[in-house]
Amino acid sequence: MTQSNALTAVRTKLDGVIIVEPLVHGDSRGWFYESYSKRKYEELGIEADFVQDNRSYSSQKGIIRGLHCQLEPYAQAKLITCTRGAILDVAVDIRKGSPTYMQWVSVELTAENKRQLFIPRGFLHGFLTLTDDVEVMYKTDNYYEPTADRSIRFDDPAFGVEWGTDTPQLSAKDGNAPLYTDSDVTFTY
Repeated sequence: MTQSNALTAVRTKLDGVIIVEPLVHGDSRGWFYESYSKRKYEELGIEADFVQDNRSYSSQKGIIRGLHCQLEPYAQAKLITCTRGAILDVAVDIRKGSPTYMQWVSVELTAENKRQLFIPRGFLHGFLTLTDDVEVMYKTDNYYEPTADRSIRFDDPAFGVEWGTDTPQLSAKDGNAPLYTDSDVTFTY
């Protein structure tokens, strides 16, 4: 665990995937915290030049969005925050040659715990809504490129992600996504 000016970084078993826990200042009026400071995040080992912010809204519990990535040269590092409700956020290491290749981690991100998850390039990302009325915000270090956008099946047995549901709601894109071995997705460690 590393601490830097009111931030705590919790390292996961996947190299580069970091849980960020901000210091929240609160009193009877409410609360305040820094949701991003380039200098402070770099001190934690998060070096990404974020260029785009995205927001996602999911109306119901049990929705899975993912597993997603963008192919090189459009790959994206992401800093994910849940600003309403709760999600189970998942990262899967697909960097060939990595000691944790094909392994995954998950973390519960909620509006209440204010945790963030940093996922570097070379990972699949997805989340499950744990409540109704969920809003997720995330920063990316590369712009969205539709031709490089890819989905991999959320329940690909090669990964064995434990989502906690066998019957999620999926978009058509995610419902028809290929298995990892049947895709053109490839990254190198």
